[in-house]
Amino acid sequence: MRSSEGMPFSVVTGALWLDLVYTGGEGDRSCWEALHTPTDVAAWAHSSGVVSDPSAVRIDEADLRAAHRLRETLWDMANRLADGKLPTSDAVAHLNAVAQRADPVPQLVLRSGVLELDRGRNADGAQVLSAIARDAIALLSGPHADRVKRCAATDCALLFVDTSRPGARRWCAMSRCGNRDKARTRRRFEKG
Repeated sequence: MRSSEGMPFSVVTGALWLDLVYTGGEGDRSCWEALHTPTDVAAWAHSSGVVSDPSAVRIDEADLRAAHRLRETLWDMANRLADGKLPTSDAVAHLNAVAQRADPVPQLVLRSGVLELDRGRNADGAQVLSAIARDAIALLSGPHADRVKRCAATDCALLFVDTSRPGARRWCAMSRCGNRDKARTRRRFEKG
């Protein structure tokens, strides 16, 4: 991602489904849109580890629209959870419906004398989205269900899953918001 100042930074969201949330969206989030075409969805699925080869995934315009709809559902769910609220029954129903398809099938392949994992060869868009929905279901029904958090920086609204052992993570990215907060605290201490 890029900050409003144009500086690149990465956010470790802690979940595949939250990674999808940060590919753009409706309204103010449209400026971040990364999923313009079916090929973009395949490339994102590859960079996120859902599939090994983006050219071997069959994704069409309907899958692109389904990815956008799932992303909006997950955006709403994540924000509600970060605010201490439960997701809506419609969001839960949509997530469950998307998860009905099988995940992309992993295969073991032998390449140049080395065994490698090949995920999602000949997968379709519904399978890719199912993997994302299943990731959300697994997290939201597991021990980190109550750890969807909003960055503690007053000028940041990014969400993440706190998978730290003590559950004390505060920042979307230490390299961005954490360091800025430390610098502000240091300046206040030096002035006072």
